[in-house]
Amino acid sequence: MINIAIDAMGGDFGEKPIIEGVVEALKERSFKAILVGDPKILKPLIPKNLEQYIQYEEAYEVFSMDENATDALKRKDTTIYKAIELVKNEKAKAIVSAGHSGASMSLATLRLGRLKGILRPAIATLMPNIKNKTLFLDVGANTDCKAEHLFQFAIMGDIYAKELMNIAKPRLALLSNGEEECKGNELTKETHQMMKQIPNFIGNAEGRDIFNGEIDILICDGFNGNVILKACEGVATAIFQILKREVKESVFAKIGALMMKPVFKKLKKHIDWQEYGGAPLLGVNGCVIISHGKSDARAIKNAIFQAINFSKSNINTLIENELEKYNA
Repeated sequence: MINIAIDAMGGDFGEKPIIEGVVEALKERSFKAILVGDPKILKPLIPKNLEQYIQYEEAYEVFSMDENATDALKRKDTTIYKAIELVKNEKAKAIVSAGHSGASMSLATLRLGRLKGILRPAIATLMPNIKNKTLFLDVGANTDCKAEHLFQFAIMGDIYAKELMNIAKPRLALLSNGEEECKGNELTKETHQMMKQIPNFIGNAEGRDIFNGEIDILICDGFNGNVILKACEGVATAIFQILKREVKESVFAKIGALMMKPVFKKLKKHIDWQEYGGAPLLGVNGCVIISHGKSDARAIKNAIFQAINFSKSNINTLIENELEKYNA
């Protein structure tokens, strides 16, 4: 049975939604959850029939969102530090945390280490498109990148899409301000030439291509990736708020909305980030799933499922082997 370390007290809303997510996950999948936090607070939240699947790792400090990520290494009694240590010491196969994402990244990189040949880890997330999902990375781990970093992100994304998204030949693209090879800044142009070595590389793509189903993987630096990610979250929220406001203005609109309710429900589920749970930090020696600080129980459940699937795969070894081919 796979052991999954859970940063049980690190989210914006405390331990309750995290534990609820763990409980929901245990009802659907078989695994052992190691809850990192204060057992006196956590134990009363666990149903009696699930206690056999729960272990506790005592930690009484939480690395707060307003702290500097560079201080995470000094705070050895925090929940995130002790959760990472469980993976480092092979007591857990993966970690799920909705806490300070910068602390998670720093500790994972420094305590778990990078995969052989990897210069920088990258955060990968799934974005909805009109057909299925687009894998998008990096979305925040690296604000300043060189061409070789983006090339390695492409290798990691390609392997991830093949192994965990079950896409035999994922269409890999590089974010630019135009599809033509001559478009982009110096970084984009240099990266484009390097990525030509990858068989699945189809060229440059623009921001709209995230959603039109024409690509499976989009590569960019963490600065642009994070800006795009946050902008998309804002647009999705705004659209639903506008729809609600307009529906309230008309009786006919209310009737139409009632008839369209099943469609709206499917749409909301397709674009809701909670359905994806969290973002894997690719390139570290282990499995680290970074969840949104505002994750509800559903998001935590799905993040745990991501961690289980990742842990059962051979993705890290495949990434190392693939990089070795290009280095040779």
